Amino acid sequence: MFQEEVTGIFATLLRVAKVQVVQPGRLMRVLIPSDSLFHVGEARIREARYELLDRIVAAVSARPPGLRFDVEFLIGTSAAPAEPVPEGQTLEIARAGSFAREMHDRGAPLDSLAVALRPGDAESVVIRFYVRTVEETRLRFRLLEEQAEEGLAADAPPAPPPAPSAQPQPQ
Repeated sequence: MFQEEVTGIFATLLRVAKVQVVQPGRLMRVLIPSDSLFHVGEARIREARYELLDRIVAAVSARPPGLRFDVEFLIGTSAAPAEPVPEGQTLEIARAGSFAREMHDRGAPLDSLAVALRPGDAESVVIRFYVRTVEETRLRFRLLEEQAEEGLAADAPPAPPPAPSAQPQPQ
């Protein structure tokens, strides 16, 4: 089972990680101190963690027909929840990009990987592992597309009023 495999990866390769099964068979979350994955103060992933990334890629890539195994990498940022995402290259943004590139370079399916910033502790990384059906994913994307289309329609300028008729109006 995917969750057992991922739990085993973190239990053997990264003992500082906290693994939590949020929804058995569907969602698990791993909390990792940032500096155990990255060099201190840098966006570079520690060479000692390459085996961890390789095993995650192997687990995510081994999806049986009809299922998807998705990875969501979230790194904390010191910005408050109501504040906009920081502009420019911050350490957190650089680390998220570094993780995404490294996973891509190691062969992770691109449709199974997402990276983002989250408000909160910049000293920690949360990695969520999802098990989803292919149909469930299709429905989710359709819903997002429909919401986007509705949003675009709502943001569109109002239609101009109809042109005045050239025919004389009765008095």
